[in-house]
Amino acid sequence: MTNFSEFNISESTLRSLKRMGFEEATPIQEGTIKYALEGRDIIGQAQTGTGKTAAFGIPIIEKIDTKKPEIQALIIAPTRELAIQVSEELYKIGYDKRVRILSVYGGQDIGRQIRALKNKPQIIVGTPGRIIDHINRGTLNLEKVQTLVLDEADEMLNMGFIDDINAILENVPKNRQMLLFSATMPPAIRKIATKFMENPKEVKIKSKEMTVENIEQYFIKSQEREKFDILTRLLDVHQPELAIVFGRTKRRVDELAQALTIRGYLAEGIHGDLSQSKRLSVLRQFKENKIDILVATDVAARGLDISGVSHVYNFDIPQDPESYVHRIGRTGRAGNSGVAVTFVTPREMGYLRTVEETTKKRITPLRPPTKGEALAGQQRLAIEKLIEIVQANDLKEYRIFADELLEDFDAVDLVAAAIKSMTKEPDNTPVKITEEPPLPARRERSGGRIGRRENRGRREKIGGGKAR
Repeated sequence: MTNFSEFNISESTLRSLKRMGFEEATPIQEGTIKYALEGRDIIGQAQTGTGKTAAFGIPIIEKIDTKKPEIQALIIAPTRELAIQVSEELYKIGYDKRVRILSVYGGQDIGRQIRALKNKPQIIVGTPGRIIDHINRGTLNLEKVQTLVLDEADEMLNMGFIDDINAILENVPKNRQMLLFSATMPPAIRKIATKFMENPKEVKIKSKEMTVENIEQYFIKSQEREKFDILTRLLDVHQPELAIVFGRTKRRVDELAQALTIRGYLAEGIHGDLSQSKRLSVLRQFKENKIDILVATDVAARGLDISGVSHVYNFDIPQDPESYVHRIGRTGRAGNSGVAVTFVTPREMGYLRTVEETTKKRITPLRPPTKGEALAGQQRLAIEKLIEIVQANDLKEYRIFADELLEDFDAVDLVAAAIKSMTKEPDNTPVKITEEPPLPARRERSGGRIGRRENRGRREKIGGGKAR
């Protein structure tokens, strides 16, 4: 690892980094900062959480001339949340240099943004649609931009922003520096790089650096129609403190969130079609432990910085290994352990093996818990709550009723009744989950140990028991 002091950066930036608790560069920072400071175009393949904001943020702050009241850097992000997060980190990095930063995004009063633009910010962080809006209004002058960043480029592609991105790129100087960051590199992103970048330096985080070691990874092979009931039993057995359930589509997220609520779980869903105020409200409730389960699409979860997530459930397996790593990376943070469970239909097993080959790690098969094991999990939780209440020793006003009950009933029966009243018994209320077609069949490699083997030969872990 390289210490930040080894880079050719200013004392003011080093002070800011020290204040932020940054000492050694992460792999994406180590591979990016040096070349970015030299003015090179860069393609960085990295996930959220690898430190890529500082990877492009440090060189940008270094290059800003605070004496010039003009926009010198433009960062484009797919969502409002990510734009805010990036601008906040840039503010911290550039604090001692007094760099002026402004974020512009949909859902915020555009008049307020126009007034803020008159204060001559030097860095703009924004979403594609709102940036285009300002360009069309003539309120955003990009003629002096020296550095352009596309952050989470693949997600902007997935959200349909490709035309906006091309339009923005046509409005910045051709001799500017460009940094493109993306978790995956689909052809459309490569096309942008070819068209708008000059001899870019490619920085790719190796698979072993993307895999989080303190996450227990499991998979359950099941038919599509069985998934939801298995998910609810897992929730009853695991008793997650905070959990994220990933669905492939917006419809899937809506139906899962509603079905979980019907079955008595505190769940909410987020995806790109929700209003910004609704998404922020759901995220706030999740962070404040007012809901236990967040159901999300990949796009909605990009850039989320949520601590305390103990379990991630991939209700639908993602199409590529990079998205898998990104999803499970929502748990196991800050040195804590985490659990990730992926549902795989028989036709999708090739995708699971591709993940294993990419991450160089076997994923353990998990036997779905039975109804009895799900009930036992909830009974254990009820017992824990009962013990907590007894240990709190705040029962003085209830003892008189306890004495009266003990005159008529057996003490064991009374305790059993208390446990039963506090147990969330498995709910079989009918719910609607539209079956999604499996991903296109992926041919498995005939060579290689992982490619040949079948599930036999792996020891299967039982779904029962608290997976913490």
